[in-house]
Amino acid sequence: MQESGTYMPPKPAASRPGPVREWARWVGSRDERLRRLLAAFWIAAGVNHLVNPRIYESIMPDYLPAHRELVLASGVAEIIGGAAVMPAGTRRFARWWLLGVLAAVYPANIHMTLHPERYERIPPLALWARLPLQFLCAWWVWRATE
Repeated sequence: MQESGTYMPPKPAASRPGPVREWARWVGSRDERLRRLLAAFWIAAGVNHLVNPRIYESIMPDYLPAHRELVLASGVAEIIGGAAVMPAGTRRFARWWLLGVLAAVYPANIHMTLHPERYERIPPLALWARLPLQFLCAWWVWRATE
């Protein structure tokens, strides 16, 4: 391109927005992707509690009353937490809410681990693996809601 006698070469292809850059702009930053995935995970988990409550009722510790009601309440709590992850104004609430939900459901994971005979379809190693997995999930909540 000539302008006042000066040649200006075209922009290199790497600096022009291409499909990959457009896609990257659409999906957002790594932090944004972490948040979206976390929100989807918690909302889906909560909906699953409401749609398939019997699965969750079966893992409730015997000493807790009202298994069905607690399962439904935990499903609603998970949906609320997942929905609160995305807006910047509610992320701090989402962090503490979801960490509280994780702490509240942890006894069910311990119960499953201590009573593997009730869950014959799940290998005992998988039951034990759920315990540290809960802490990984807590880290994900913490990281994605910073």
